[in-house]
Amino acid sequence: QVQLVESGGGLVQPGGSLKLSCVVSGTIFGAWSMGWYRQATGKQRELVAGITTTGTTNYTNSVKGRFWISRDNAENTLYLQMNTLKPEDTAVYYCNRNVPAPFGIWGQGTQVTVSS
Repeated sequence: QVQLVESGGGLVQPGGSLKLSCVVSGTIFGAWSMGWYRQATGKQRELVAGITTTGTTNYTNSVKGRFWISRDNAENTLYLQMNTLKPEDTAVYYCNRNVPAPFGIWGQGTQVTVSS
């Protein structure tokens, strides 16, 4: 069974940085395009960054130039470096498969709160 364990969130001031990690088990991590998703209170979950099996990345417009997604296939780990954080980045962040679709299970997520 696939397991997704996110970590690295926290409370940070506007302009600050955080690095999220996600350890994936129960599947061949390197075989999948992966993504970071986020869900703010009262809003739908959205994909913010994706990375293919070959390392090609893509980002939603609101995080371009501030967030960087990466992966370590040897460690079955997905990362999200988040810089110049804004209050509107506040959300629970999740990792999951991106293509063809998310796995049918989600981790607990990690809370990111950007506030002064």
